[in-house]
Amino acid sequence: MEEMFLRSVGAGVGDPSRRNFLKGVSAVGASALLPSSQLSAQAPAGNARAIDCHHHFGSPAYAKALAPKVGHHDPRFQPVAPRHPKKWGEEWSAVRDVDYMEQQGVATAIVSNTVPGIWFGDPDETRFLARELNEFGAKMMSDHKGRFGLWALLPLPNIDDSLREIEYAFDTLHADGVGIYTSYQFHWLGDPIFRPVFDELNRRKAVVFVHPNNSFNEGNVVPGLNEYLTDTMRTIFSLVSTSAAARYSDIRFIFSHAGGTMPSMIERFGVGQPGTHNDVLAGPAEPNSRLYHLRRFYYDVANSCNTAQLQALKTILGTSQNIVYGSDWPMIESPASQIQGLQKSGFSAAELRGIHRGNAERLLPRLS
Repeated sequence: MEEMFLRSVGAGVGDPSRRNFLKGVSAVGASALLPSSQLSAQAPAGNARAIDCHHHFGSPAYAKALAPKVGHHDPRFQPVAPRHPKKWGEEWSAVRDVDYMEQQGVATAIVSNTVPGIWFGDPDETRFLARELNEFGAKMMSDHKGRFGLWALLPLPNIDDSLREIEYAFDTLHADGVGIYTSYQFHWLGDPIFRPVFDELNRRKAVVFVHPNNSFNEGNVVPGLNEYLTDTMRTIFSLVSTSAAARYSDIRFIFSHAGGTMPSMIERFGVGQPGTHNDVLAGPAEPNSRLYHLRRFYYDVANSCNTAQLQALKTILGTSQNIVYGSDWPMIESPASQIQGLQKSGFSAAELRGIHRGNAERLLPRLS
């Protein structure tokens, strides 16, 4: 299976004319973002001023690349829904996004790509789309200072191309971290095949935002049910059940949707013997144990703003300090409703302040 993971040669693809904006981009990494406002548990959504760690973006070039793939997808890859080219091509702009954030109580959004992603079997196309979208996201940061950050795309599964894009994303574009998927062609993130990429991210002490991928063809699941949440659980397990989590101990992972199905599968994660889990979860985690790594990871609340999911996650973590806000916009069109849902999910006012802003500010100090 390793032959699927391409060590492509050649420099990254990108139009040199687009480099004109990079002089301005170089200052973005050091710029201070909007000041935090105090938020009480009863505050209206418009005053929340949240930091949104799960907020998607696209570009006209991305929409153009997706359009011919609608209805003609390879079953090995994420299918392209008709709405995606339209969403990024006609219905979206950075200016509209800022207006919407203002209405919904979001101060800053760290943008990332979403499914179907950029890998459709062509290394050149994947390399081009990663660079194009990363530069597009960096321009959003430059044009709207304080309102956007960037989880840079990597052209995985191409290993060498990804290493080059890491260097460019951090050293030139000043991205806040990288955004990757839970799996690539049935390889989850704990697989040793990813080591060159994660070793470099670990060296940089990078933040890695992990978005779910539907690793199974949609025809193989119950209609209306997708594999996203389970794929997040799979990739977390692949990290903690191998040496990967310890090897990448300086990477700060953020997992989407409150860890997906991980909280409901905790008895299968090997954190205790049958009948002992409540006692294990109530105490400190042993160094470098599976529970230790589960507790050092971060989790966003996108599509998970309910007591059942979030209190289960808090029980596993023993704290709310590693939980951050995420809206999943524009796939979910009302970030404000999720902020309101958080207020009914059993957290104290201090915990809500942390989830809305404080925990992300600690993760990314430039947001303070």
